[in-house]
Amino acid sequence: MDIQLVAEGLEFPEGPIAMNDGSVILTEIKGQRLTRIHPDGRKETVVETGGGPNGAAIGPDGAIYITNNGGSFTWPEQDGLTIPGPTPPSHTGGYIQRYDLATGELTTLYSECDGRPFVGPNDLVFDKQGGFWFSDHGCGTPEGRKFGALYYARIDGSHVSRQRDHLISPNGVGLSPDEKTVYLADTQLGRLWAFDVEEPGVLGPPAGFAAGRAVHNLQGVQFLDSLAVEAGGKVCVATILNGGITAFDPNGTIEHYPVPDLIVTNICFGGPDMKTAWITASSTGKLYKATWPRPGLKLNFNA
Repeated sequence: MDIQLVAEGLEFPEGPIAMNDGSVILTEIKGQRLTRIHPDGRKETVVETGGGPNGAAIGPDGAIYITNNGGSFTWPEQDGLTIPGPTPPSHTGGYIQRYDLATGELTTLYSECDGRPFVGPNDLVFDKQGGFWFSDHGCGTPEGRKFGALYYARIDGSHVSRQRDHLISPNGVGLSPDEKTVYLADTQLGRLWAFDVEEPGVLGPPAGFAAGRAVHNLQGVQFLDSLAVEAGGKVCVATILNGGITAFDPNGTIEHYPVPDLIVTNICFGGPDMKTAWITASSTGKLYKATWPRPGLKLNFNA
């Protein structure tokens, strides 16, 4: 895989969006902002979000929707690397934000579902209907872990529903090309889940005791982060410790593409042939550009 450095000096980057003008807008979780990376590597602050902006995606109205974890990490430095640390006592929960690129207005769209506050919203993806699936990663506490969940919401603030609950550490979320399957990466389990979509925004009931279908569990100690789907259906998941991107075939086979960072957090696709992959290498604060061997799936909305 051909890979080149595009930008560095970022404060734990994630949530990359390949924009139509050739730039990339991404989140800086530690930096608490959205940043645009121009093709020449120049950095420009788009908006200061507060909290911990984690995932970002363009909605059907051309605005950027942000899953903000509310500042659910501390940031210790170790051997020159930035590492997500324990949740600080000041953390009270996260929220979904909307940023209007045209007006510069930043608003909070959701902060709870059925009266229960979100813990740490993490990643999101829009379906063809213009609604979005998003994950809540949960967080660590001195007593143990707060579980996460998988949600579906509409952009007008009228509806948010919890479609799966009591998940260990849900992270990256994506849709199969036919949108009949929601994929969800669980960080600590090193597992890619698949859930059957019964109708837009609604999952079918789980079979037996499992939350969904396990596509594959990584061996050893490997963590999974955010993801993007290829046009052919493979699911490309950022991988931690075994730093890189792991491509999961729906049949359960995998292949790994190394990236020079222990904490690789996300990937998105762009370019005229959708073979340009943008990869966030977060512990070193870098954005890489790679030529991917297969085209990525074109998202439903962009700007």
